[in-house]
Amino acid sequence: MGVLRAGLCPGLTQEMVQLLKSHGIKTVVDLASADLEEVAQTCGLSYKALVAVRRVLLAQCSAFPFNGADLYEELKTSTAILATGIGSLDRLLDTGVYTGEVTEFVGSPGSGKTQAGALQRIQVVHAFDIFRMLQVLQDIRGAVAQQVMGSSSTVKVVVVDSVTAVVSPLLGGQQREGLALMMQLARELKMLARDLGVAVVVTNNVTRDRDSGRLKPALGRSWSFVPNTRILLNVGEGTGPLHSHRVACLTKSSRQPTGIQEMVDIGSWGTPEQSPVLEGNQT
Repeated sequence: MGVLRAGLCPGLTQEMVQLLKSHGIKTVVDLASADLEEVAQTCGLSYKALVAVRRVLLAQCSAFPFNGADLYEELKTSTAILATGIGSLDRLLDTGVYTGEVTEFVGSPGSGKTQAGALQRIQVVHAFDIFRMLQVLQDIRGAVAQQVMGSSSTVKVVVVDSVTAVVSPLLGGQQREGLALMMQLARELKMLARDLGVAVVVTNNVTRDRDSGRLKPALGRSWSFVPNTRILLNVGEGTGPLHSHRVACLTKSSRQPTGIQEMVDIGSWGTPEQSPVLEGNQT
């Protein structure tokens, strides 16, 4: 809320503002929460004038209310679901990758995360450091924003493969700006997804936890809040890295129960798979 000043609304004169400030009422919030009868008596102002001023200020400064049904209808018209072409992977993703969200595929080298997140890349831009990547994302954001304004948006998905390659060299040691740059990258990705209705897909590596020894996504806890959906890919038992079958586990989602697993054939591009859901701990 703003500071009270003369002319902010009809009836709010300089004399009234000075009297209100002399009694500790300096902002719109102060006036909205004050007892107007008491204010009128202590400041020597008209009670009816104070009520009228507060009514106008609340109308000017309050947030415009939205109906839940209207928001739902807007979401239905603005959200697109992009299939990966791998049937079992789309089941984990609740039919595909959603625009307006950041989807992350996590796995060790050779786990198939690049193939899973490839979708249909039409244009490839090489960015080998975070500064170049930030510049590319800002250029994409500007181009997509112009397309949206012109009602000719064609960019629906942006793939970053891999985010670890440009962020990891900046973390740890004496490089204190690394975390800030990582969060700046996260902000750019979120803005692309949320504000411009683009599906953002990123790939991430895994690291081993020092205490438990278990594999976990790289880039730490701060990055874990960035993706809306996260899938962990592992080479299945009895299969080697050259085999096309991977075990995909849903570890983060706002639509599906986590812990669901599917056997994914990354070699069956566009071919519907008939693999059953693997047993897994659902939480």
